[in-house]
Amino acid sequence: MLKGLGALGDMAGMMKKAQEMQGKMAQLQEDMANIMVTGESGAGLVKATCTAKGELKSLDIDPSIFNGDDKEVVEDLILAAIKDAQAKATQRAQEEMAKLTEGMGLPADMKLPF
Repeated sequence: MLKGLGALGDMAGMMKKAQEMQGKMAQLQEDMANIMVTGESGAGLVKATCTAKGELKSLDIDPSIFNGDDKEVVEDLILAAIKDAQAKATQRAQEEMAKLTEGMGLPADMKLPF
C-alpha cells in the first residue's frame, strides 16, 4: 500500500506499530490490576496477596500465631509476607512486559514506562 512512498512508508509503518504498542501497553496495565500474586512468611502462617501492580489486596493470618508475647514476631511475619508478595508482583510485571516486548520484536531488556 505504501511501498512507493519510500521513507514516508517506513514512517507510516513505524507510527502504526507505535499505536499498536500503545494499545497493548494500556491493555497490559489493565491486566496487571487483575493478576494476583501471593507472598508468604513463617512457612505459610502469614500470606499477603497483591496485584501485579503491587497493590495489597488481602492478608491471611493463621490464628495460631496470636500470642500476646509474640507481637513483634507477628509484625515481622506480616511485613515479610507483604514484601514477598510485592517482590513477586514486580517479577510478574517484568515477565508480562517481556512477553509484550518480545511479541513486538523489541529487546527483552528494554525498559518501558512502568
